Amino acid sequence: MKKVLALFISVFAISCGTTKSVDKSTVLYEVLTQQSDGGGNIRFFEILSEPNEIKMLLSDESLKGKIDGDDIDKANYIILNMGEKSTGGYSIGVEKVEETDKNIIITVKETAPAPDSMVMQVITYPYAVVKINSKKEIVIK
Repeated sequence: MKKVLALFISVFAISCGTTKSVDKSTVLYEVLTQQSDGGGNIRFFEILSEPNEIKMLLSDESLKGKIDGDDIDKANYIILNMGEKSTGGYSIGVEKVEETDKNIIITVKETAPAPDSMVMQVITYPYAVVKINSKKEIVIK
């Protein structure tokens, strides 16, 4: 009986392990906002790495509370702008992010509505803002 009780207690103790929390600083990138409207009227990708450029993002309502003052020294930001689109259904975002010894390689994903889909007939300006938790050089594909 003592052996069964000891076995039960040891199995119970092993199964009650703690969950591992993910440290936010180890995450390579974070999409801060991805909107179907509100971007610029031309297609461009802009890397913000200087403190005065990053401070400009603090005035954006959709980014309030997502950018910390300490981030300016530890992170870069990227604005992905798809440009003017004549209908809804378009989006832009990140497909993947890879880190090498020298740089960060970002693959951008642009999505368009299917040719036969029903979409709103409205002009949109899709954009996304991405935080890269590194100060390495950034290459956008």
